[in-house]
Amino acid sequence: MSLVEINFDGIVGPSHNYAGLSLGNIASASHKGDASFPRAAALQGIAKMRSNMALGLAQGFLLPLPRPNLQLMRDLAIDDSTPRQLLAAAWSASSMWTANAATVSPAPDTRDGRCHLTPANLVTMPHRAQEWRHTQAQLKLAFGDERHFTIHDAVLPAFGDEGAANHMRFCEGHGTPGVEVFVWGRQGGKFPARQHEQASRAIARLHGLDPDKCVFIEQNPDAIEAGAFHNDVVSVANERVLFTHERAFADQQGAYGAIRAAFPSLEVVEVPDSAVSLEEAIRTYLFNAQLITLPSGEMALVVPSECQESASVWSWCEHMLSGNGPIRKVIPVDVRQSMANGGGPACLRLRVVADPATVDQRFMLDEAKAERIEAVIAEMWPETIEPAEIGDDALAKRVIEAREALLSVLSLDTLV
Repeated sequence: MSLVEINFDGIVGPSHNYAGLSLGNIASASHKGDASFPRAAALQGIAKMRSNMALGLAQGFLLPLPRPNLQLMRDLAIDDSTPRQLLAAAWSASSMWTANAATVSPAPDTRDGRCHLTPANLVTMPHRAQEWRHTQAQLKLAFGDERHFTIHDAVLPAFGDEGAANHMRFCEGHGTPGVEVFVWGRQGGKFPARQHEQASRAIARLHGLDPDKCVFIEQNPDAIEAGAFHNDVVSVANERVLFTHERAFADQQGAYGAIRAAFPSLEVVEVPDSAVSLEEAIRTYLFNAQLITLPSGEMALVVPSECQESASVWSWCEHMLSGNGPIRKVIPVDVRQSMANGGGPACLRLRVVADPATVDQRFMLDEAKAERIEAVIAEMWPETIEPAEIGDDALAKRVIEAREALLSVLSLDTLV
C-alpha cells in the first residue's frame, strides 16, 4: 500500500454567513453582522484545492452539512421568540472547517494497523456541537473500507474535543510510524479553552496509540486570550518540522523537550514575538497554514494572502526563505471569505494519511470533478446573505436545493 497525505477540504456551504457565533474567535466577532458571499467563498475554496492539485498533492473534499438544520430547530422549539443566535446556529456553515471534523491517527501509528478517525464533539459551541453525527456519516462513506479504516463515535460531551485543529504528528515520512502530539487548554480564562486534556487522552487510547509515542502539551493561556482558540492558529507541523510562534505553548521549551524525547529528529522553526507579535500572527493566520511536502521533497507553507499584506509577517517569511531552514517556499492563497469568519487554509482541511485507492473515489478531487462542483456553485449558491435574511423561507429553500444539487452531481444523494 502506498500511503500519502491527502488533504480533505471542506466545500463552503450555501448558508455561509457572519453571525459571530464563536466566542474567542476574533475574526468571527469582528465581522458579525456583515454581509457574506457564499458563492465567492466556495469558489475560493475550490481554487485552493486546485492549487494543491497543481502542486502534485492528493486532494479530497468533504461536503456541506444539511442547513438549515431542521432537526435542531425542532429540538430547540425555535420560533419568533427565540434568540437570533440559536436560529443562526441552525444555519451555520462552520463544517467547512474540516480541521475540526475529526482527529486522525494513520495506520502506521495504531495497534491494529488501520487508520482511526474520531469525529470531534465540538461541545463548547452550540452551532458546532450539532455537526458530529452528520460528519461521521460522511466519514463512514469516504473511509468505509473497514480493512483500512475505523470510524469511532465522538468522545463523551463531558470533555470538549475540537479535532485535528489541536493535534499534530511528527514522522520521518508520512507513511512511516510517527509521534502524535495533542494540545489542550486550561479552563478559566476570558475565552473558553475548547480542547480538554481528557478528550485528547481518550482519543489516544481509542486509536490504539503507543503511549510512548504520544505527547500531551498545554496551550499557552495568553494565546487563547489573544484569539488562538485552536492550537493550529499558533503552530503547525509536518514530518520533522514544527513551525510555531514563540508563545504557542504554556511551557515552550518544555514542549520542545517533550516532543524531542519521543521524536529526536524534531526541527523547530520558531517565530519570535519580537518579529511577529502574537496578535499579528493571529490576525493574519500565519500559522493557520498548510505546511506540506511537495513531490520534490521540499517543504512549502500555504498561507492566506493576508500574510503577504502584513509588513512584519511577510518580512519574516522572506527572512526565513533567505536562510537554510526546512521551509523553502511560501505560497499565498485567497481565502478571504473564510478568513473573515476565522478560518485560514489549515482550518479548511483535514489531513488523512492513507492510500488514495482505499478511499471512496467520490470524495477524491480531480479536474473534471472540480469543474462540476464549480458549475453547481456558480449556478446555485447565493451571491450574498445579509444577516436579516437568516430564517427567511425563500432563502432556506434555495440553500437546501443548492446542497441537494451538489450531492446529485457527485452521486452522493444518500447524504441528504
